[in-house]
Amino acid sequence: MQNERASSRSVGNPGVGNRSVLVTGATSGIGLEVSGLLAREGFRVFGGALPGEDSSALEETGSTPVSLDVTDRASLAAAADEVAKRLGDEPLFGLVNNAGIVGAGPIELLDLEDARRIFEVNVIGVIGAIQAFLPSIRAARGRIVNVSSLSGLLAAPFLGPYNASKAAIESLSDALRRELLPFGVEVVVIQPGTTRTPLWRKADEIDRAPFAGSPYELVLERVHKMAVRKGKKGMPPEQVAQAMLRALSAENPPTRIRVQRKRSSYLRYSLIPLLPDRFIDRMVKKKIWGP
Repeated sequence: MQNERASSRSVGNPGVGNRSVLVTGATSGIGLEVSGLLAREGFRVFGGALPGEDSSALEETGSTPVSLDVTDRASLAAAADEVAKRLGDEPLFGLVNNAGIVGAGPIELLDLEDARRIFEVNVIGVIGAIQAFLPSIRAARGRIVNVSSLSGLLAAPFLGPYNASKAAIESLSDALRRELLPFGVEVVVIQPGTTRTPLWRKADEIDRAPFAGSPYELVLERVHKMAVRKGKKGMPPEQVAQAMLRALSAENPPTRIRVQRKRSSYLRYSLIPLLPDRFIDRMVKKKIWGP
C-alpha cells in the first residue's frame, strides 16, 4: 500500500492547462476550501451544491456552482449533463468525492434511518457520482479523489456507521483503482485527521436525548465534550485542500495521502495495524470509559 503524508506547504502544480474538476459538497468546509485552491491554481472548478443551498461563497472562489444531490439519481444525471454542456468537447478531468455527513450514538440504540442516511450519502453517493462522471473522466485519463478519514482506520466507539462508511470508501477505492488500471485513471484516497469544519459544529448539535437513561448516557456526554474540543483544535481545511491538489496534479500520485497536524499522530496511526486488537481495545477503554 502506497501512502504519503501531506504537509501544509503549497504544492507545485505545473501544466494544469484547461483541466476541469467537479467537487461534491463544495459550499462549506473542505469542499469550499479545495474549490478555491483549485480555481487559484488554474483548474476550472464545478462545485456541487444541494438544491436551494446558498452557493454565494462558492461563486466568490471563481468556481461554478452545480445543483447536485449525490443521493438522487436524477440530480446526478442532470449535473453530469450540465457539466458536459459547459465543457463542450473537453472531458472532465477530475472528481473530488467530498460530500459527507456524520452521526453518533451507540450501535444498540441507533435510529436505523439515520444509519441508512449516513451510508446513502457517504458510500452510495460516492458510487453514484463515480457512475455519473467516470465516462468523461476516462476520456481525459483523469483522476478520482475519494475522501476517507482516519476513522476508517481506527473505529472510535459511538461513531459506528460513520467509521464503517469511511472504511467502505477505503475498500471501494482499492477496487475502483484496480478496475481502472487499463484506462489510465488514477484513484487517490485522502485520509484527513480531525479538521476544523462545519461537520464538527453539526456534531455539537446532535440530539443526545434518545440516549438518556441508557447505560451509555454518562459516557456519551464525556465523549461528546471530547469530540467538540478536539474539533475546535483540528487542523485547518487548507491542509486537506493541499493534499487534494497534490492528488489531482502530481504526475504519479500516491494511492493514499494521510493528512494530520502532528507528526506523532501520523506515527501512531501507522502503528495501529501492527498492534493486537485487544491492546487497542484496552487503550480505548481507558480513554473513553476511564480506568
